Amino acid sequence: MPDEKNKYRLDRTAFKIMTVEEADKEMRDYRDTSYKERLEVALYLTSIAYKFDMSNPPRIDRSAFQISKLNG
Repeated sequence: MPDEKNKYRLDRTAFKIMTVEEADKEMRDYRDTSYKERLEVALYLTSIAYKFDMSNPPRIDRSAFQISKLNG
């Protein structure tokens, strides 16, 4: 069992020190990917952020919206 001092210790092996230029090169460039691939990446990141299964996404709550006609 870790003592209180080491309970929240930073794992220094999880990150790598880089210059801005090196980090920029490591970053994925999405300009060369297709529109469909970018949408797949966006869905994946959204599923992580909102914690849902990509194969079974939540349905939209249609009761939150109201449809009305514009008079004009």
